Amino acid sequence: MHSFRRWQACILDHAILIAGALFMCLPVYSIFAATTHAPGVPVVPRLDPGSAVLENYGTLISANAGFTGDVTVLTMVWNSFLLGAGFAALKVAVSLLAAYSLIYFRVKYASVIFWLLLLSLMFPLESRFLPTYAVVADLGLVNTRAGLIVPLVASGLGTLFFRQFFMTVPDTLMESARLDGAGAIKFFRDILLPLSVPTAAALFLVLFVTGWNQYLWPVIVTSEESTYTLVRGMQFFGRASLFGLSLAILAILPPALLVILFQRQVVKGLFDGSH
Repeated sequence: MHSFRRWQACILDHAILIAGALFMCLPVYSIFAATTHAPGVPVVPRLDPGSAVLENYGTLISANAGFTGDVTVLTMVWNSFLLGAGFAALKVAVSLLAAYSLIYFRVKYASVIFWLLLLSLMFPLESRFLPTYAVVADLGLVNTRAGLIVPLVASGLGTLFFRQFFMTVPDTLMESARLDGAGAIKFFRDILLPLSVPTAAALFLVLFVTGWNQYLWPVIVTSEESTYTLVRGMQFFGRASLFGLSLAILAILPPALLVILFQRQVVKGLFDGSH
């Protein structure tokens, strides 16, 4: 009887999880199903897939867009990839170095500096855009990929994750490195950096998705169509049109696949601290 009840509870738990997953995925699937029908079919959310999926997405990828007609979907995908990868890589590098300096160097008022970094998370993102844009304009980085990426790099979130991880590293590792004659750079490169790979990889994935989905900042800092990202370029096709919905599916696909494929590594790197 006890075993039967346990199986009942297990089946109920899985049924609830499956129902929740279907409920979350149904809107995306209905949009995808609408993009698989021929162009003459009304574009409405639907559950029956069509037979024109290859034709529609092939036409979308090869189509020219924008007022000049020189922008392609592949160009916007490349810009989105550069924004997501550059944003994530620089953010991880800066956060890693900041946390290392705060933990392993005798920085005066290190705790105050750390809490000031965390205080930056309390400000709404939109409140920083105008002064940040003024700085970017003064540096001549408007309509450049550097202007898209660099202003978004500084943040206290990554520093928080790496600081908490470094606090779990045994002090004996640092003492052993000192006895072996390792300096600060060698200790960081040979010991801390390999230990930080799971956390850095998980944080990179999360930040890549965040960078890929950026919309408001690219709208502010870019006006040349050659620098448009995939999310920014949806305006070319109309959000409710066949190609607009297809472009939305393309924008969702890369980050969704990354999260699905590496979700266990994300959880382990960010929360478990396993190596």
